[in-house]
Amino acid sequence: MRDAFHDQLESVLGDLAGICRDVETAVRLATEALLSGDAAVAEQVISADVEIDRARERVEDQAFALLSLQAPVAGDLRVVIAALRMVSELERMGDLSVHVAKIARLRVPNVAVPQAIHPTIARMAEVAEDMVKRVGQIILSQDVTAAIELGRDDEVMDQLRRSSFAQLLSDDWTEGVEAAVDVALLGRYYERIADHAVSIANRIVFVVTGEHPRALQA
Repeated sequence: MRDAFHDQLESVLGDLAGICRDVETAVRLATEALLSGDAAVAEQVISADVEIDRARERVEDQAFALLSLQAPVAGDLRVVIAALRMVSELERMGDLSVHVAKIARLRVPNVAVPQAIHPTIARMAEVAEDMVKRVGQIILSQDVTAAIELGRDDEVMDQLRRSSFAQLLSDDWTEGVEAAVDVALLGRYYERIADHAVSIANRIVFVVTGEHPRALQA
């Protein structure tokens, strides 16, 4: 019975990693639409989000079934509770990708990101996508060291966010208010994707060790 239960737990983690791959694709395609002004790609991201929502529902159903039928305790309970939290964060990351795609679609046939700030936004997108990919690997490997490193690397995203604000507030900014609002929102969306990735990584650390990452770094 317990072997079957642990197989189900592994299945839940595998499903979470699968959703992570879907989110990674959503981030990549949303960025492609954003930087190229491709309405068709933007629509692809928006339409595909329903599959992430459905996958979240399946994971929640599995987790609630495990709670009600198996009454897990200790480490097993941590896994189930963490899975419920992580799947919610993954869905939110998908939603944030949709927000990026909607800005891209809104500005078609133009490109939402002005050339002057293109490198900064492109780099933020690259960092966000990489963090999503890595957190998917962390879910499967339960690698505490990699999870803690992901949290430290989030500083790169924070620096890029500060850089984008500095550009927006500079006297050299000539792109107007509409573009400034778009860029401010985009920076927030990518930053939040990264924040959710770190939060998921932290939950894996707690699942494995029973401690918060800050306690392990003290």
